[in-house]
Amino acid sequence: MSSAFPLLTLTIWLPIIGGVAVLASGDKAPAVSKWVALVFAVLTFVVSLGLWGGFDAASAEMQFVERAPWIPHFDVYYHLGIDGISLPLIVLTTFITIFVIIAGWEVITYKPSHYMAAFLIMEGIMVGVFSALDAILFYVFWEAMLIPMFLIIGVWGGPNRVYATIKFFLYTFFGSVFMLVALIYMSFQADSFGILDFHSLQLGLTEQVLIFIAFLLAFAVKVPMWPVHTWLPDAHVEAPTGGSVILAAIMLKIGGYGFLRFSLPITPDASSTLDWLIIAMSLIAVVYIGFVALVQQDMKKLIAYSSIAHMGFVTLGFFIAFMIFARSDVESGAVLGIQGGMVQMVSHGFISGALFLCVGVLYDRLHSRQIADYGGVINTMPVFGALLVFFAMANAGLPGTSGFVGEFMVILASFRADFWFAVLAATTLILGAAYTLWMVKRVVFGPVASEKVAGLKDANGRELFVLGSLALAVLILGIWPAPLVEVMEASIQHLVEHIAVSKLPGAALPVAVHL
Repeated sequence: MSSAFPLLTLTIWLPIIGGVAVLASGDKAPAVSKWVALVFAVLTFVVSLGLWGGFDAASAEMQFVERAPWIPHFDVYYHLGIDGISLPLIVLTTFITIFVIIAGWEVITYKPSHYMAAFLIMEGIMVGVFSALDAILFYVFWEAMLIPMFLIIGVWGGPNRVYATIKFFLYTFFGSVFMLVALIYMSFQADSFGILDFHSLQLGLTEQVLIFIAFLLAFAVKVPMWPVHTWLPDAHVEAPTGGSVILAAIMLKIGGYGFLRFSLPITPDASSTLDWLIIAMSLIAVVYIGFVALVQQDMKKLIAYSSIAHMGFVTLGFFIAFMIFARSDVESGAVLGIQGGMVQMVSHGFISGALFLCVGVLYDRLHSRQIADYGGVINTMPVFGALLVFFAMANAGLPGTSGFVGEFMVILASFRADFWFAVLAATTLILGAAYTLWMVKRVVFGPVASEKVAGLKDANGRELFVLGSLALAVLILGIWPAPLVEVMEASIQHLVEHIAVSKLPGAALPVAVHL
């Protein structure tokens, strides 16, 4: 379905233009640049709400489609469109960016205009990733994301920021090269760079496996999945608070989105053949990384490892679909698993972003992220302490919060694939509570640890607005997930029906029959 007004283009380019405008305003009048950045961030969010309001949730077709020649010689188009899978992630991106801008309002004193501009430009690029329907356009947006984040960590990061930025860049760039080779190969097979044309390709199993591995190298690093996760804790520790928020809340979700947009629909037979590998990597992330989080002394590292464990639920939910196919329970189980993974991505965006902002509030006051340096924060910062406890409980999967909904859906779907998958996945409810509550006990409760902690002032109005808004989002999604589930239901149903059929040449049987 095409759109008469280019809403998607506006959602992509409005923040990028805003970033350029903020850069032009310069640091001579930092207050002006901050307000310009906030205005553009809010306008972009309003435009994204227009996408949500005009979206037909009953249709699985791409909507708000825009298509114009870009590089005619190579048949490359500026081709955009969204479905129920990409829409929630776009709105999440525009929503979180507002709070990143507000969170850095008083904290960033070195080149604030450049800082705000980097986030606005990255916002537009990330929306472009979720909207692109041309493979080359997708790849350009995918790689362009690295530049603003590289600068954010490298310029405003901690003492080891250079090491963290180089490691982040090398890991993510390495996997992307293989993805580009796969995209070019498929373009020759389809005589097009259209991603939807790739979905219709019939490919042999060897071709599918090689393409699947190429995609896996790109998307697994971005999620990140075990064992290619080691760049994430380093990046989080060195990144400024806003960088950690965007990294955890949005950028990790792009890897999960890649699996749904590319790996599953293009290579369903390979996905079915290698589903055991992804499921194993996901369960290792859930269990092993949960234990790793238990021993962390740095709050940011603990939350970073927690993110890896929670993203393991996402990939588990996506790939247990093929195990469920073998049991002829396509409609309910497979859809439930993928829906659970999507809900988990959105929920994790709220919760992880809020937790990193909480750490930022404490760091701005004591300039320490070490758990041992705190204790008794609730005595001097009661409102902030209550919010931190709330987000910690949501991170542990407390019923009534968004953290419970996605995990519960994935665990239910896992039961339909294999009992032991569900048992191992459910350990996150124990491990998540263990490492999260251990941190809360040490930081929030107990006697006041030092004179510095005794002198802490409670969260100010700006911080309360940011954390309160995210707390409301976590609560609403936890109590009333129906709007999110409904907007993506038709698209996920269509995806499940699509991947259930083999793409092997001449085949017309379900994937599970062939494999």
